[in-house]
Amino acid sequence: MASTTHRILSLVLLSLTFFLLLQPRPSDSNPLKICHFDQIYQLGDSISDTGNLIRETPIGAMTAFAKLPYGETFFKNATGRCSNGMLMIDYFASAAGLPFLNPYKNNDANFKHGANFAVAGSTALPVEVLAEKNISTMVTGSSLSVQLDWMFTHFNAVCNTDRDCVEKLKNSLFMVGEIGGNDYNYALFQGKTIDEVESMVPDVVRAIKEAVKRVIGYGAVRVVVPGNFPIGCMPIYLTAFQTNNSAAYDKHHCLKHLNNFSIYHNDQLKQAIEELKREYPNAVIVYGDYYNAFEWLFRRAQYLGFDAESAQKACCGTGGDYNFSLARMCGAPGVPVCSNPSELISWDGVHLTQAAYKVMAGWLIHDILPKLHCSV
Repeated sequence: MASTTHRILSLVLLSLTFFLLLQPRPSDSNPLKICHFDQIYQLGDSISDTGNLIRETPIGAMTAFAKLPYGETFFKNATGRCSNGMLMIDYFASAAGLPFLNPYKNNDANFKHGANFAVAGSTALPVEVLAEKNISTMVTGSSLSVQLDWMFTHFNAVCNTDRDCVEKLKNSLFMVGEIGGNDYNYALFQGKTIDEVESMVPDVVRAIKEAVKRVIGYGAVRVVVPGNFPIGCMPIYLTAFQTNNSAAYDKHHCLKHLNNFSIYHNDQLKQAIEELKREYPNAVIVYGDYYNAFEWLFRRAQYLGFDAESAQKACCGTGGDYNFSLARMCGAPGVPVCSNPSELISWDGVHLTQAAYKVMAGWLIHDILPKLHCSV
């Protein structure tokens, strides 16, 4: 009994210590400043899109992300971010002492400090490749290769020569992902078996690996390549794959087979990163561990100020055990929003709240910073 109490107290103290480390203080409110990044460039999907989807097509402009309650907490207006406020990339930019990244599709934006090419709903594989597998994409055709083409166009406009680009980008941080999650989301929700989706992993990882090669070719020196979340803990998956079989869940009530799939993808991605490190010894390529960052948050939710009873419920949503329904998602008429989003992890059943992203970003920066080998 005493040892159990001691373990609980240790856990509380550890969580509180980390939580305090996340709070801004004059000495460490910009921990990435040590790297002297002049720009950040982001590729990815809805985890990091700061407004491209809602600008690229009329369909994107009609999505829920283009209107409140998205953006209600921090921006007081919808910006195209798939949350109630800031995303992890916003916290990364702040930690580097840089302004938030403008979306590439904002033609009036200033790109002096980088650009965000991520598009909500995008995939690692081109839409044509997914179509050959009988997988249809939902809202955008701007896959990873399209975003890389945008990036190439952007650099051609701001650089005079290849050498000029290398010089301009040597103090930049490149975020290649998270990407690939939607390839699997679309496949699973269109009836593919877990074995069929697992067979996609080598192609998805290969696409991410090629993207890293391309950004290094453009002049990238420091590249972060995030992995996937433990999707078996997300309300959308907990709802879609709900079962009475208790053996399907782990002790945290996450679906084991889906989390195992995320681990499989992440292991393949980490292996690819090791291969890239050998191929490009002069580049710093770091794995962004979204899986363990989320697990750290999820398992210590109550000590970090979150409502433990609602850890797997969407703030903006309705219906079922997880406050989520595919038929009536956040932003649809009459779908309620919780009064305490800062105490919930999930914003809309698919994406996280600003509060959750803040904790994850803090964990990730703490994990990534020593590996970036930034000089003092």
